[in-house]
Amino acid sequence: MGKRWRIGLLCGMALLASGCSQLGYFVQAAQGQLSLMAQAKPIDEWLADPTVTDKLKVKLSRVKEIRRFAASELDLPDNGTFTTYAELKRPYVLWNVVATPALSLKARQWCFPIAGCVNYRGYYSKEEAQAYAAELRSESYDVQVSGVPAYSTLGWFNDPVLSTFVEYPEAELARLIFHELAHQVAYSPDDSRFNEAFAVAVEEYGVKRWIAVHGDEKLQASYRAQMARKSDFLALLLKTRKALEANYASAAGDKQKLARKAEIFQAMQDDYQVLKQQWGGYAGYDRWFAEPLSNAHLALIATYHDLVPGFRALLKREKDLGKFYVAVRTLSSQERSQRYRQLAGFAHDNTAPVQSAMADEGELPARN
Repeated sequence: MGKRWRIGLLCGMALLASGCSQLGYFVQAAQGQLSLMAQAKPIDEWLADPTVTDKLKVKLSRVKEIRRFAASELDLPDNGTFTTYAELKRPYVLWNVVATPALSLKARQWCFPIAGCVNYRGYYSKEEAQAYAAELRSESYDVQVSGVPAYSTLGWFNDPVLSTFVEYPEAELARLIFHELAHQVAYSPDDSRFNEAFAVAVEEYGVKRWIAVHGDEKLQASYRAQMARKSDFLALLLKTRKALEANYASAAGDKQKLARKAEIFQAMQDDYQVLKQQWGGYAGYDRWFAEPLSNAHLALIATYHDLVPGFRALLKREKDLGKFYVAVRTLSSQERSQRYRQLAGFAHDNTAPVQSAMADEGELPARN
């Protein structure tokens, strides 16, 4: 089936599922995907082009090595994904809108064909994302708009390497590629927590393997420092989430809860400034604070983090990636509460340190 026919089919299914009121949204989604694929050219063509900079050629050559490693060493799909490259004229491929009630951390969901129900709504235009965010704020939602450097179409299309992430440091680049390919291995519609935690577990394992094989001391030191910062920042997010959950569950009135909410977010801002000093002034997470802090900033932490220990423990138990993937696909076919119970059981004796590769530095969480 050709790419244009796939776009038309998906759009038609979406309209049948959602009604004409969603026409504008699905048209922009279809046009955005079609434009992305039209701009993509095989990486080998970019490498052969004398007008392409040496810097970009080095990065694209490294992508090819990472892609081969993903297939040969991590048993990730060996297909057309990340074999082409597209130069975009924007900092992100799309922008996600996340929304929650004013006194809850439960994210609003949107449902789509193929992907199922997810806790965000993506736009290829920042202006359109911000306009929708304003609409939600007028309905008293807490809202965050965050840039997304990459996403997976779950194998429906050959997702290209993008200018929005190709310049990442080597370990980050490998991590992102492993994460997005993992979505093609196992995916459970309507369960973002399961899907993202699995992909995080794969990316963590994959990057460690990549660095062990290809990394020098400089790369290893850089990655350790990066992961230490992520661990610190995740701890701050979890601390804030816990305080907010306690506030919203209290017997206080709404006015008192809103006042306490403001205090909690101010404390988070203050703690972040302390962290920056401990990091020697590193400011990679400043973009996360670009919009006024709200529940929406913290709504997806569970999506990317809570189930990861279970997947780590399962991988450790299986000792083989192929067997691990089979076990994960079996879990994905089960009822949600059942697979969550099993993952919790796997994690019970797991004493691995808490780490999260939820998204790219400064964009926690942002990736699809």
